[in-house]
Amino acid sequence: MSFKVLSNYRQLQPFVLQREIEQYQRTLVINVAILIALVAIGTLGYHLIEGWDWFDALYMTIITLATIGYGETHPLHFQGRLFTLSLIIMGVASIGYIVAQFTNAIANGHIYDIFQARRQRKIMNSLDKHYIVCGFGRTGRQVTAEFRAEGSIPFVVIDSDAEMIAQAEQSEYLTVKGDAALDQTLLFAGIERAVCIVAALPSDAENLYTVLSAKTLNPQIRAIARASTEEAMQKLRRGGADEVISPYITGGKRMAAVALHPQVMDFVDGIIAGNNRSFYIEEYRIDNPVYVGMTLKKASLRSQTGVLVLAIRRSDGNLIAGPDGNTEILEGDVLISMGTPEQLRELNQILSPLAKESNMPRLPRAK
Repeated sequence: MSFKVLSNYRQLQPFVLQREIEQYQRTLVINVAILIALVAIGTLGYHLIEGWDWFDALYMTIITLATIGYGETHPLHFQGRLFTLSLIIMGVASIGYIVAQFTNAIANGHIYDIFQARRQRKIMNSLDKHYIVCGFGRTGRQVTAEFRAEGSIPFVVIDSDAEMIAQAEQSEYLTVKGDAALDQTLLFAGIERAVCIVAALPSDAENLYTVLSAKTLNPQIRAIARASTEEAMQKLRRGGADEVISPYITGGKRMAAVALHPQVMDFVDGIIAGNNRSFYIEEYRIDNPVYVGMTLKKASLRSQTGVLVLAIRRSDGNLIAGPDGNTEILEGDVLISMGTPEQLRELNQILSPLAKESNMPRLPRAK
């Protein structure tokens, strides 16, 4: 599932556009009320002053306000002509004011912005089980590049910097311009339906506020945050982040690992980054009751598919690395498996043969 960015319109914050929409709706209601009031006043005036029936009074009011000039429905007395002059002046002034407002809205691009905001709202409301990337700096760009490489990951980019939003637009990403720490911005991005949020903002404080807001609005969402220091990592974890990544610490550890174990890291990086197209690592949650309580040996997943189970994550968070044939499969377990795309797809069908597509684990990228 991919999304095109909504380009060629002024990047305003969504809630600012929402206020504009509400303002123009109120203005429209007032203008319509003014016209209705003029019609009512004119109809009542002709009925009382000239003694006409209601239909003739309404007809005369309409042609007077529209300045059509069909002529008088009935001969008018002096008082009726004075009333007609007043009605014409009020009608011309009111209609001119309405036309001027509408023309000004078109000239300033407000009408176009409102239609584009409605279109963006419609796309946002269609998002489900998507990812939210907060910040389009160096870290955010790399995260979105990986999401795009997967080919089927729905995601939206949030940033308050217009230049960053423009860069995200150039990459044809779905974007929201706004402060990711604000509830209204996250709600606009569909935080209640999202499965994961990545806080990759340049400030540790911004990332902390973003995680706190996200967890408050959707306690089930998986929150991944960027941190600059070890102290910030601890605070982000206390703030509710499920995973905290420090580019400096992680980068240092990776450089050391590459120096000490070059072949191992080359193999692992090839699988994770997708450079080695022969094998992939995927995770599968056990939802099929047929395999609950079985050992890996009895389940025969390796013999059926050729997939190697590298580890099992229990529902309580305990990780079993390198499980043997006697390891029992429990309900809610997540199998971390390695294999070719074909093998992993076959394993998916075995573990979830009746699962709906929306509930199925993410499949490996096509070759």
